Parts: sequence; structure tokens; C-alpha cells
Amino acid sequence: MRRYLIILAALFAAVAGVAALAVFRTPTLGLDLQGGLEVILQAKAPKGRQITQEDLDRSIEIMRQRIDKIGVSEPVITRQGPNQIAVELAGVHDAARAAQIVGQTAQLQFYDLEGDLLAPTATGNGGISPSRQLFPLLQSQQKLAEKGTPTAWYLYSKENKRLGGPADTKEALQREVGTVAADDKYFAVPEGRTILTCGVGARLCPGVGPPNGTYYYLFKYEPTNKEHPIPELTGSDLKGQGTRQDFGQNNEPIVTLQFTNKGGDKFHTITRLLAQRGLQQANLAGAQGSDRDNYKQSFAIVLDGEIRSYPSIDFDTLPDGIAGGNAEITGLQSIQEAKDLALVLQTGALPVEFVQVARTDISATLGQDSLHQALIAAIFGLAAVALFLLLFYRFLGVVAIIGLGIYGVLLYGAILIFNVTMTLPGFAGLILTIGVAADANVVIFERIKEEVRAGKSVRAAIAGGYRKGFNTIIDANVVTMITAAVLFMAATGGVKGFALMLLIGTLISMVTAVAATRALLGVLAGFRWFNNPAFMGASAQKIPAWQRVNFIGKTKYWFGLSAAVLAIGIGSLALQGLNLGIDFKGGSQVAFKTPQPHSVQQVRDEASRLGLSGAVIQGRGKSQNGGYTQFQVRTKSLSLNEQNDLQAAIKAKLGATSVGVKNVSASFSRQILKSALIAVVVSLLLIVAYVAWRFEFKFAVPVLTALVHDIFITVGIYSITGREVSTSTVAAVLTILGYSIYDTIIIFDRVRENIPLMRRSSFAAIANQSLWETIRRSLATTFITLLPVTSLLVFGGATLKDFAFALLVGITSGAYSTIFIATPLLVILKEREPDFAKRKTAGLREKLEFDEGEAPPVEEPEPEMPAEEPVAGPMPPALTDGSAAARREERRKRRRAGRPHGRAR
Repeated sequence: MRRYLIILAALFAAVAGVAALAVFRTPTLGLDLQGGLEVILQAKAPKGRQITQEDLDRSIEIMRQRIDKIGVSEPVITRQGPNQIAVELAGVHDAARAAQIVGQTAQLQFYDLEGDLLAPTATGNGGISPSRQLFPLLQSQQKLAEKGTPTAWYLYSKENKRLGGPADTKEALQREVGTVAADDKYFAVPEGRTILTCGVGARLCPGVGPPNGTYYYLFKYEPTNKEHPIPELTGSDLKGQGTRQDFGQNNEPIVTLQFTNKGGDKFHTITRLLAQRGLQQANLAGAQGSDRDNYKQSFAIVLDGEIRSYPSIDFDTLPDGIAGGNAEITGLQSIQEAKDLALVLQTGALPVEFVQVARTDISATLGQDSLHQALIAAIFGLAAVALFLLLFYRFLGVVAIIGLGIYGVLLYGAILIFNVTMTLPGFAGLILTIGVAADANVVIFERIKEEVRAGKSVRAAIAGGYRKGFNTIIDANVVTMITAAVLFMAATGGVKGFALMLLIGTLISMVTAVAATRALLGVLAGFRWFNNPAFMGASAQKIPAWQRVNFIGKTKYWFGLSAAVLAIGIGSLALQGLNLGIDFKGGSQVAFKTPQPHSVQQVRDEASRLGLSGAVIQGRGKSQNGGYTQFQVRTKSLSLNEQNDLQAAIKAKLGATSVGVKNVSASFSRQILKSALIAVVVSLLLIVAYVAWRFEFKFAVPVLTALVHDIFITVGIYSITGREVSTSTVAAVLTILGYSIYDTIIIFDRVRENIPLMRRSSFAAIANQSLWETIRRSLATTFITLLPVTSLLVFGGATLKDFAFALLVGITSGAYSTIFIATPLLVILKEREPDFAKRKTAGLREKLEFDEGEAPPVEEPEPEMPAEEPVAGPMPPALTDGSAAARREERRKRRRAGRPHGRAR
């Protein structure tokens, strides 16, 4: 008693500590619950070298400096894999601007416009004629591209008439694009040349003036030329401190540049060359007055391959060029653009180029809606579990509910202490762990009831139940933690939050089930009124119907049913495959709400105006007069500017609110798919290894078979129903692995316990007996897990509903496979062993069907006398009711008298 009081005192002290901590600290909400931006950037290795740790560390430092200047508080910037950086900006107000600034490489270059421009975009005599399309410009260079080493590669797809790239090598382009069709064609930029663009961020473009679209220019590119490098200057020649936003003579926004001493000398040299060349051409032409302006030479200021401005050198006023190491970038469209450009130049260029492979943009209102839905799902899930425990276990249920309360407080404390960021999938994990915590109590309580029915006192039954159920709880929860750990290491983004919550919740649930409820029951057992079996629902019962069912004898029917379901699922997979979401095939997805209903055609028209005629547009929710207030737009993977344009259009034209944008590149989607497959395979191998270690290898084979069975059932149903497969689906499948084996561990643990107690019985009889004794417990744990899952399915948002659907299918399939696949398969394997084969062939097999009202025969010692504390050594399996021993004795007398018993096999 004293020990239990000390444990309870420690637990309540921990609860008080969490309450005090909650006064000063609140949980950190993820982007999907409070709104914000997540960008995943992938570094592109420069030609001839690999991405290094220093490259990524320096890039993270520069990105953090930029974000600080934007004014976003508490950014989260982390490495992800060998060459990726994940940036999370919670509560950011202008996500489009932030995404543009954070990942901008800021590779500033200065080109001699007239001197470095090449035909066909340079027409001679200083004329400039850019190409309106990239494809014909590439075609004109292919003969030269066959020589030397190209500077860039593109891939033209005849199917969708699009160019993929650029990439430094053909191999890198293949990885970026993915599947390459037989009629796709590669194009290369010749060695010593590069293609620059103008139009997106410039007010004026060379040879065009105000741009109307994007223009392409062919330039010389010789950065390794020591005598005359091209480009002539780069951002490394600038001083970050002297670069700032300012205003020009006409009060237009500009960016002032200040060069280093060495850079200033180089800038003076190039501007003097431009001035002298322009003066010479003007004098040769005999130009006078304003005609002399036609011969002014310019240097193109290029930022990340885009011409931003091209100021000219007035050779009449600056015949010696510009000395002093100062320059200006003009032609900017707004003060904000000038500030953003100055910001990225102040912090310096990123050491390597980054491409955006994934972007998730969630508005604050959409985040609030998701949080509200998750909280409702959590409340209803907890209430359903509490009600089930109360109805099914009576006073034990009250104890379990108190234990769940302690579990919830300790879990909240862990979230605060370890500063766990709560995401929407994390909430799903939290809700699911309610079932985990309840499962542990169910395992223990069923054991306690068995001990009471065997004739023990309540106090002795509690001690025996915890002692016998402890290993089962450990085995089942360790397997769940294995899958959660693998998922955490392999997953990306919000799914990590789910895995972390499942891992922490499972660990804490074991503590509360073993310590909290054990201590409560230990204290209560000291009171006389508590020593009443009926008080906890453990009085004698009639023999349940399942204890007259020969589960093992009907193996062929179970296998046939599973084979039929699997065949249907595999057939659907072969014919129509899976509806893969953008997580696995790449693309862009925009979800939004509108205050007034709009037709799908109206949204389609707006998308078509932006060149997205092939977009898949769906109305969500209830239809209102042929229109919807919720929409989802799915299309090919969009560039950063295209994503921003689409957001701006639907907000301006449709009044869209609660906008969420998700973009995944094809290369990143393949990475996600590869990680998912690896996670599933690794989880299966670890589970099999653990079961083989805890039991034996023959126990692991049925486990593996049942797990594969459950995965195929779930995937097959997804194929049949056409539901979208996302990263949340993969998280659910991995979770299914842990839960599917939960019931299997319960039954296999009882099989292992019954083997030495039923020394003359065949293995089929042992397995049947074990099923009869544990099926109630298995079904209870399955049902109690499905309660919070159903709450997710009913009250959760779109993401939670998809996740809950996969769990619902998988957990139900897991309960079936445990009883009808794993256990019969274990019987088949074990009966090949000489000992069990001898029992079977010698005719010592137990009879598996019984007359009405009879319990199955069990080879066991007489039950122990009730005691206050359990004695050491193996305990007998539970008796069905108090008269079971008498009925067994009656059967022995009948057999000795030669009268038939049951039906012969």
C-alpha cells in the first residue's frame, strides 16, 4: 500500500508541475494550424563539385538573415537530407514575397551587353533582337552544342509541348524530369554560351522596351577566363553594407551598389571600355546631337539569370567610365521591389543555386478551421473511449478514465517541455494515442477478470493480471514504437509531427497503464468493499458463442475469403492503379473558399486566362444553386511566379479566402515515394526481427504474412474507391503495421503460455484454446482503437478524413488477419515440427467441437487457491466459469465408461 501511495504522490506532483508549466508556456502550433509558409529548397551542385556541409550551413545563415530583415519571428530553418533545406515561416503575411526572397540565389552578374551578346539575338551594328520563345533559340545552337561540354541541358516533351530544365548535366536533367519518353528530345546550350531572360522582373528589356512576356538572349559565358572573364563582374565584388534601396533623380526607386576596392577597379575598367567603344562608334558614324545616344554602350545587370536593368554609359560626360566603386540599379517597378532586391544583395549570394521542390502556403483562416476540426475530433474521440471503458469495465473503467486523464496531462507536459510543434497530422497522432493508452488498460483488465473467474481474490487477481499482461503490453507497444520511429526518420514535413506524437504518446501510455492504474488499483484493493468480482464485471458468465467455434478447422474458408478480396484489389490495381496525389507525382494544388458560390466553369475560366487550361478543378462541400464555396485546383507543377499569379487572380476575381497552396516538383515527389517504400520495408523487417527474437522465427512468418495481407487490402480498397494517396496515407499504412500486430501479439503470447500447459494437445487445439481465451480482448482493443479513428473520420478536415479512412480499413483488416490468417498459418507451420506432428498423427488431437453448454477440454493443473499475492511460476489459463472443473471431471468419467463425447473427427 505504501509503495502505491508513493507512486500516486509522484504522479500527482507531476500533474501539478505540468499545470504550473502551462501557466507560463503554450504549445507551438505548426503552419497548418496557424497559417504560414513552408518551402523546401534543394541545392544544385555546381559543375565539377559536390554540395558540402559548408555550403548548406552558409546558405542557412544567409536565409536566416534575410528572414530577420523581412520581420518574421521565430523562423524554423533545418537541413533535410544531404542537399535540402526546409524553411518554415509561421504567420507570415505575404507568403509569395517571402518565398521569392528566401530561396533567391542572388547571383548578381554584370555583362557587357553589346560586347557579350551573340547572334541570333545580336543582329550586328549594335542591334538587339531577343527571341520570344526558348525552343527556336535552342534549335539554332545544336550544331555548336555537339562540340565541347554544354553549359546547360533542356528536355523537350512532345506530349505536353514543354521544356524541362535547365540542368548542368543530362543525368541531372533526367533526375529532375523523371520519366523520359522515347520521342522526347534533348537540347544543349553550347560551351562558352548561356541563355539569359528578361521580362518577369524588369521595367525595360534590351531591344524591346517595356516587356510583354518573357524574352530570351544568347550571351557569351566564360567565367574561368583569367584575362577577360565573362560575366565581367559578379556579386562577390560588392560590399553588402553599401547596398541599399534609394531614390533616383526623378524620385524613382533604385538600388545603390558599392563595390569592394578590387571590384571598384574592375567596374572602372569595364565602364571605361564601354565609354571608349561608344565614343569611337559615334565618331565613325559622324553622329551629332541626340543621335549620339544611339551609340551609348550598356552593361546588363543580371540577377539569377534574369536581366533586371541595363544602364548605359554616357561617353560624352564620362569618357573615362565610372570611378569610385559606386553604381545604381534602375528600372525597378516599385519601392517594395527595390527593398527586396537590396535585401538579398545585402545578405550576399547563396553559395550554391537552390530550386524550390515543394511549397505549402496556408492562410491563417484555413489554419484556424483545421485547428477547430482537430479539437472537435479529439474531444469526441476521448469521450467515446471513456464511455466504452465505463460501460464495459464498470469500476475498472472509472480507474482507466482517471489513468487516461493522467496520461493526457503528462502528454501535454511532454509537448511543452520538448517544445513539440503541433501540426495537423500531429493532432491525428495525439487522438490516435488515446486508443493506444486505452488498449493497454484493456489488456490488463481482461487479464484481471480472468484471474477473478479462476477463483482468486480481487487483490491477487490484480497482481496476477499485471504480472501476466506486462509482457504483452511491452511487446505490442514496442512494435508500434518501431513503426513510429521509422516513420519519423523517413517522413518529411507534417508527417514527422504525427510520428513524433505517436512515439511519445505510446511511451507515456505504457507508463500510465503500468504505473498510474496499477497504483490506483493497488490502493483500492486494500478496501473491503472493492473485493467484489461483480463490481468490475468479472462474475461467472455463460460460455460465449465463439468458444464453440472451430476457428482453426475452417482455415480453408478464411484463406479463400482473403484470396478473393486480395484478387479483387490486385485486379483493380492492375486495371486502374492508384489515384496518386501530388506528393507522389508532382504538381500544384490550390484549395480555397469563396464568400459567394461560384460555378466550376467560372474557376476554370480564370485558370485558363493564366494558361492553366489543363487544370483539374473540383467543387467541394455542398452544392448551392449549381455553385460551390470551396474549390480545389490541381495542375502541373507551377513556377514560383505562376503560383503567385494564380493566388492573386483567385483572390481578386473570386474573392477567395482561406487559400492553401501546395506545390511539389517531380523530383521531390520521387524522393517522397522512395522514402515511403523504404520506410514500409524497413518497418516490416524490424517487426519480423523483434517477433522472432521475442518468440521464435516460426511466429514471425505468420506476422509478416498478415502484415503484407493488411497492406494489400488497404491499398486495394484505395484503388477500388479511387481515394487520393498522399503522404498521410503512407503514415496511416505504417501505423497499420503497428496496430495490426497488436492483436497478433496478444494471441501469440497466449499460445506461448498455453504450450507447456497443454502438453498432450495438438497445436490446433492449443491455438483454438488461445483464440477462445483472448478473442474478447482482441476485439475490445480493436474496437477501442477504432473509436478515436471514427471521430477523426467524422469530425476531421479533409487531411484527417483521408488519414482516418486508411486507418479504419487497415485496423479492421488487421483484426481479421490476426484471427483468420496469422493464427491458422502458425498452426500449419508448427504442426510440421516432430513433437506436434506426432500428437496429430497419434490421434491425440483434441476434439474441436462441443455440445451445447460445454467448455473445451484443457490440459491443465487444478486452479490455485485464492491468495492475497500471486505465487511464482506459471499460472493456469482462465476457466470459463466456476463449474468448468466439474464438467471436465464429468467428461473424464464418460470417456472411461466408453460413452461417446462430441463428434468424432
